[in-house]
Amino acid sequence: MAKKNRDRDLFDTLRARGLRKRAARAIADAAATPSAAGASKALHAAADDLKAAAAEVEKRARGTASRAGTARSSSRKQAARKAAQTRKRNAAKRSAAAKRGARARTARKGARTRAAR
Repeated sequence: MAKKNRDRDLFDTLRARGLRKRAARAIADAAATPSAAGASKALHAAADDLKAAAAEVEKRARGTASRAGTARSSSRKQAARKAAQTRKRNAAKRSAAAKRGARARTARKGARTRAAR
């Protein structure tokens, strides 16, 4: 009975900390089995996964809190650079088209004046 209570306490604790029901049940069941190699490996793997997830959460929390939104500003900066490149490219296209048009107008004008002579 005490073992079941301990397992239930572990399950309840994991659930209260936000772990999904299926994962919490698997961890609690693995902790309930006697120290078999498979159960121990499963517990260590689950602990490693949880540590990695916690580290990722801490890293993200530190990154945005300490630098006041650098993740957002860097993506804004990239978007601004991309927009500037697009504007520059479109301006170059317009300029090239204008030069072609000017050359064509000059050629037509020259042909008309020669024909009039």
